[in-house]
Amino acid sequence: MKGFFNRILLIDCSSRTTRVEPIDDKTLEQYMGGKGLATHLLLQYNPPGVDPLAPENHLIVGLGPMTDSLIYGSCRYGIFSKSPLTGFYAESYSGGRAAPAISRAGYDAVLITGAAASAVWIEICDTAIVFHDATHLWGKDTYETEDAVKQLCGIKDAAALVIGPAGENLVKFAVIENDYWRSAGRTGMGAVMGSKNIKALVFHGEQKKTFHDPKAIKQYAKTMVKDLNQHPATRTYRSQGTPVMVDGLNKAGAFPARYWSQGTCDHFEQINATRMAEDLNARPRSCKTCFMGCGKLVTIKQGRHAGLKLEGPEYETIYAFGGLCMIKSIEEITWLNDICDRLGMDTITAGNLAALAIESSGRGNIKEKLAYGDADAVADLLEKIARREGIGGLLADGIKTAAPEMGMADMAVHVKGMEPAGYDPRTLKGMGLAYAVSPRGACHLRSTFYKPELAGMIDPDQIEGKAEMFLDFEDRCTLFDTFILCRFYRDFYPWEELSTLVSMTTGMNLSKEELTAMASRVTNLTRRFNLQEGLTRADDFLPKRLLTEKLPNGNGITEAELTQLVQDYYRLRGWDENGIPASESGK
Repeated sequence: MKGFFNRILLIDCSSRTTRVEPIDDKTLEQYMGGKGLATHLLLQYNPPGVDPLAPENHLIVGLGPMTDSLIYGSCRYGIFSKSPLTGFYAESYSGGRAAPAISRAGYDAVLITGAAASAVWIEICDTAIVFHDATHLWGKDTYETEDAVKQLCGIKDAAALVIGPAGENLVKFAVIENDYWRSAGRTGMGAVMGSKNIKALVFHGEQKKTFHDPKAIKQYAKTMVKDLNQHPATRTYRSQGTPVMVDGLNKAGAFPARYWSQGTCDHFEQINATRMAEDLNARPRSCKTCFMGCGKLVTIKQGRHAGLKLEGPEYETIYAFGGLCMIKSIEEITWLNDICDRLGMDTITAGNLAALAIESSGRGNIKEKLAYGDADAVADLLEKIARREGIGGLLADGIKTAAPEMGMADMAVHVKGMEPAGYDPRTLKGMGLAYAVSPRGACHLRSTFYKPELAGMIDPDQIEGKAEMFLDFEDRCTLFDTFILCRFYRDFYPWEELSTLVSMTTGMNLSKEELTAMASRVTNLTRRFNLQEGLTRADDFLPKRLLTEKLPNGNGITEAELTQLVQDYYRLRGWDENGIPASESGK
């Protein structure tokens, strides 16, 4: 099938053996690549109920049918597994410049199982798969590791996917990083990689996909950049990036602050996009096939962190440290972002856990003395988490484990064990549904439903009929993850454009109805995985605190409202009242 290699690579770290297996066109027509193919493979290869950190859990690196093409927004890869953070489905995606090099090794997906007896880095190319000793790299941060393995590999355009000390020490929200600052950030994929004693995966090769109509792809890309290079969305992302959301969410009263007790913070103008531009000389930085430049390369110009360079911080990092932890300096937030990147841990979960610890300290529940706004205390906590020292060892196991031990079970904000992003569902009620039903835990990206609620496409307070619009957003986002396209092209790739992209790359001519059916198949498949791993109706809900505690401005979401949203969603998905798809309920 065009757009694919029709083969997958299986690597067993325990025996240091590999094999290649074919993927037939029928499977690809049903599930495509990315999330669709990876979920199919997880159900095929992963033992039900497996411990996420056991050797038998598979780590999958997946690509889509548009990878290594000229299609804008296609320079991304996905990581799929069972999450050590939640115990459920894990998916995480990263951009930068890695995806084309991964593709040129010549596989649609790479499945890794087993665990090496000692630390290794694995070189994966189109002519060989080589296990290299990595004991001398164990303990190094992500930047050092990437530099080292690329030098050892000796291939200029090789892609290096690496972990830091957090992944080595099995911190359950450890990330996998590439290009220094690009992270497959959520669900703890770095811990799964660390459990297999893999310090790095390095990809390179000379294989190139065959696309159905390369001339049409080239013309499409040329026309797109001409027509959309100055689009308002492009200009906003290029000039301000995701930190533009700091102002908007504070205005809406949906910016989580002081560990979810507020929907705004008084210091938001000290940590927003304008401050980044003026104080950090923020400049746009793009992935390989992108004209947006949403990434922001910053340099701290003065103070104790002067000279520090970083791509970031993104909105979510600013919310987590600047909002939840009440850090009032964009320079300090940038520094904390750098610490997380070097250690290899997710900034959203790290910031949530730091704020939870601060709140617990203030209540006298733990002996550590922590205070809101204290960047040094948060930095020290991050280091302790990555090395599992003191209270850091507890926090490293995630919020489901840590919160009860800290006397904070009733205060902890998470769904399925993963904390929400920076959109308070008490103001944006559709995000309450998004967090509740996301298969990987409280996630903003599986539907990006903050977009229509903030843009006025639908009233944030509306309950009746909201699930219909939500499904349309979620289905299109599911296809973005199956093709592995950047979320920020959602304004440029509506349904009809997705049909065009599929046609140019694979040769398949799919209507909106057929694309929707594909998205539904992938969603049901993902649901099947979670049900297999013990998911129940009770897991598709918000924490009690968010349903009973209103924001200072009076905004809130009730249990009845969320129940209606979830039940409407189940009905529209064709699931029963317990969230079980029709094909599963008879088993």
